[in-house]
Amino acid sequence: MEQSHSPRLARRWLAVLLGCSLALSAARAQQPESRPAFRVKYIADGTVYLEGGSGGGLAVGQKLVVKRSGTTAPRSGSGEVQASRIIAQLEVVSVAETSAVCEARSLNAPLRVGDMATLVIEEGQPQAQLGGMGTSRKYPQLIAFSAGDPLDEEAREAVPRPQLPEVNRRHGRVGVEYSALAGRNGSSMANRQVGLVARMEMTRIGGSYWNFTGYWRGRLNSRSSGPGTATLNDLLNRTYHLSLNYSNPMSHWVAGVGRLFVPWASSLSTIDGGYLGRRMGQVATLGVFAGTTPDPTSWNYNPNRRIGGTFVNLEGGSFEALRFTSTTGVAISTIGSRPERKFAFFENGLFYKRFVSVYHTLEADAPRDITVGTQTTHTSPGVSRSYLTLRVQPVSRLTLDLSHNYFRDLPTFDPRLVGTGLLDNLLFQGFSGGARLDLPLKISVYSSVGRSSRTGDIRHSWNQLYGITLGEIWGTGIRTDLRYSKFDSSFGRGDYRALSLSRRFGEALRWEVQTGFQNFISPLAAQTHGQFVNTSMDWFLGQHFFLEGGYTWQRGDQQNYDQWFMVLGRRF
Repeated sequence: MEQSHSPRLARRWLAVLLGCSLALSAARAQQPESRPAFRVKYIADGTVYLEGGSGGGLAVGQKLVVKRSGTTAPRSGSGEVQASRIIAQLEVVSVAETSAVCEARSLNAPLRVGDMATLVIEEGQPQAQLGGMGTSRKYPQLIAFSAGDPLDEEAREAVPRPQLPEVNRRHGRVGVEYSALAGRNGSSMANRQVGLVARMEMTRIGGSYWNFTGYWRGRLNSRSSGPGTATLNDLLNRTYHLSLNYSNPMSHWVAGVGRLFVPWASSLSTIDGGYLGRRMGQVATLGVFAGTTPDPTSWNYNPNRRIGGTFVNLEGGSFEALRFTSTTGVAISTIGSRPERKFAFFENGLFYKRFVSVYHTLEADAPRDITVGTQTTHTSPGVSRSYLTLRVQPVSRLTLDLSHNYFRDLPTFDPRLVGTGLLDNLLFQGFSGGARLDLPLKISVYSSVGRSSRTGDIRHSWNQLYGITLGEIWGTGIRTDLRYSKFDSSFGRGDYRALSLSRRFGEALRWEVQTGFQNFISPLAAQTHGQFVNTSMDWFLGQHFFLEGGYTWQRGDQQNYDQWFMVLGRRF
């Protein structure tokens, strides 16, 4: 009797279990799909910061949308109903454990702190897989079992990790450039040249930890007549960086070569050369560097200077809380084969999230002899350069800063770049205070005011900088930046006015123009009065080719010319 009931009881239990399974599946099918959402915590210049990172399943390249509820009238009947509309589309460009950085690809209304960004589920991508992905980056697999114990099979719940998106990422473009220059207003300047232009973003090359990034423009051949002075475009081209660097979190060694900053001592400005470092424990890095100084925006610019030295850096903390960095080093510089100076440099920073940052850099020279003509002057040891800034951001839309700038010797930057705004951090001497306020409608205003503290001044003079940025003018999509500066320092005085306009037409075309007027009187050079218009266009021709062109109009006391260039190349 018991033997006849056992199969019947088993069949009943199987039927009950099958019914429960079908009911549970139907209930799950009726539940609305829950997509991960992340809160917007900070917004700045088209960049959106989210509260949530790889720990919440975010990865570089994922798409999100920001929706906002509102009231709208129904098509039939009176009254209003609640509806939601998409106000922005975002794409993740960088991700950390608990935060992510996104670019706003489409913006239909201004974003606000507190908006919720919802992850877009691609077609064919199960929501359950996204919800189960965390920092381990393990991808669930679906397994059908026809026999065996499922508990034994659950040990295979994840497949190996896929290749990280930054491994072997290759973006860039290479083109051939043709340019021509013609002197005006009696100038005999004339030039024709052919060159190469390259922009690279290659990370984790061949699965290694080598990266090749930056921009470069160089000449292949040139034909010229008249004086061979550098033009505004020539000077701007020297401010770009292109470097090959090695950074392996599992290795003690770091290295870089090209036109670059020394990562732990950016106050030394750009060098054409390289660095080599070794990590000593968790917080220390010991390194050496050497190169030339090609950047005309450097405070001690000289294209024939060579520099080399060694340093030790200590850094620790977290970008999400308190972080510090401290670099101490010694270096020697030469002009050609003649020793110029020996100096020590110090660079320190203390940062607390985005609210407070303190940064200080200092250079101190050893005793040296300076020869000008037939006269030789002996200088005593002392501080040759010091820059201190305190920046506070009490709310996301307001930034306040207080700075002090000191030079013992006259800076030797190229004064023709004054009107471009690239030298603003060098024109003010003494104490100065500034503020930047981000207003609604993509409007930002900023200012910096200080009193010059030149030795021997009968009275102090005021240094002033005012500017306004319009993210979009009257719905045209044109971005505008307008600024005015008046300065009076130990190495020169003057003023400038500058205006820049830029506009993107989709993803294929970008146009930009910059114009400026400047007056600069300095013992470094003769009085400089000039004005310029510099415009450029960048156009993607299909998927693989691009066309770039530009025109410069320069008029002034020293240079009068028209220059144009065109680049045709391939992108990948």
